[in-house]
Amino acid sequence: MIELYTSPTPNGYKVSIMLEECGLPYRFTHIELSAKEQKENWFLALNPNGRIPVIVDSDQDDFVVFESGAILVYLADKSGAFLPTQPKSRSRVLQWLMLQMGGLGPMQGQAHVFYRYASEKIRFAIDRYQSETRRLYEVLNRQLGDNEFLAGDLSIADFATFPWVRRHGWAGVEIDDLPHLTRWVQSLARRPGVQKGLDVPVPQTTLNQRSSNQKVEEVRRII
Repeated sequence: MIELYTSPTPNGYKVSIMLEECGLPYRFTHIELSAKEQKENWFLALNPNGRIPVIVDSDQDDFVVFESGAILVYLADKSGAFLPTQPKSRSRVLQWLMLQMGGLGPMQGQAHVFYRYASEKIRFAIDRYQSETRRLYEVLNRQLGDNEFLAGDLSIADFATFPWVRRHGWAGVEIDDLPHLTRWVQSLARRPGVQKGLDVPVPQTTLNQRSSNQKVEEVRRII
């Protein structure tokens, strides 16, 4: 049994989607980031970096894995799914996984921070991170022009990248003019395993209602 410690974030969704898609049995614990549960001593004993997601594999003497990309590789190897064993094919998947981990995630994450959350709107920072996010979307779009999925077949690279791209609007970056990327997002969003994974640890309907209520409250404060 896999115990998943997670929150409703792109990095968290990577792992819940993978678990649903590969069919491994799991339980989940919702880590409340706003309450800084990820900084509590018990959690730091699992992940010294104090970030979600984390898994604990009870089938392997409670083996702990942190870092979302490392978790995806571990689960793929455990399940025998979504990561080829042939060296060249495996490398192709890992290359696109690393692009998400080292490129898209950090750049779009900073776009979220400076565009949405920063109290001071620094135009240089917003433009820089939105531009780099958009550039990476264009890289993905070109790759998907010749491939149904990022590495050819459906893989952990897609599960890692999709939760970020689906939130493009939150970063203030549009993809309407990137047809291959748009097609890919829509295709993945229709998969039952992806839909179930996005409901962990909080159903999307609940999150959408919270977002709607927050917008109403913001309008009330303005008027």
